[in-house]
Amino acid sequence: METIAIDGVALEVQRLAGAPGRRLAPIVFLHEGLGSVAMWRDWPQQVCEATGRSGVVYSRRGYGNSDPVPDVRGAGRLLPNYMHREAWDVLPALLQKLEIERPVLLGHSDGGSIALLHASRYPVAACIVMAPHVIVEDVSVRSIEAARDAYPSSIRERLKRYHADVDVAFWQWNDIWLDPAFRAFDVREDCRRIEAPVLAIQGRDDAYGTMRQIEEIGPTRGSVRLEELADCGHSPHRDQPDLTCRLVTEFLLATA
Repeated sequence: METIAIDGVALEVQRLAGAPGRRLAPIVFLHEGLGSVAMWRDWPQQVCEATGRSGVVYSRRGYGNSDPVPDVRGAGRLLPNYMHREAWDVLPALLQKLEIERPVLLGHSDGGSIALLHASRYPVAACIVMAPHVIVEDVSVRSIEAARDAYPSSIRERLKRYHADVDVAFWQWNDIWLDPAFRAFDVREDCRRIEAPVLAIQGRDDAYGTMRQIEEIGPTRGSVRLEELADCGHSPHRDQPDLTCRLVTEFLLATA
């Protein structure tokens, strides 16, 4: 697996090939709060094949096989602006090293929020988000509290296959989301500035957020298409993989 250093931090990166001879904007996949390159499984490859585009998947710091966060529950604890920093500092630096100027961003959960924040300041060909967070809802906090309680007995073992340091991956996400200071997280004003076309997908049975999360994206200059999926929880690409891939493919064919 390739690694790329950003400010001295090695990030795990996987490149996916597109259709030969086609020069379409590549898709950059941004994972969820407990995700990694491995946790996407083969869905990014399916999307790249369906759209004819190349792709890049990477693990943020502390996830997958990227460098860990030292003292993750102490001095290294994430701050409430951690998604802003990823969107406005880390991702631009990574795209520069990859020589990508106007990507299609495809983000899930926290990755969806990062995609929206990046698109609010930087040029992108399109922005696709699945179960993003634009505000903190009570349902999100309740589910994350439940995850905290279940982590030692069940979740930790399931996540071990996807992260070199599973405790770093879990606690950096869980601690900040349950920090009272994080309740003020609100990126709706940033979303107003997005000019690229947006596709926002939300599962009807999502335990981590309601339809409000995509209804309030509301760019004032760009277009937004909202899709609510039945029989779908927090992960449209896992709960409804074929339908989600088709929605992405159709959207990109029409807009980018």
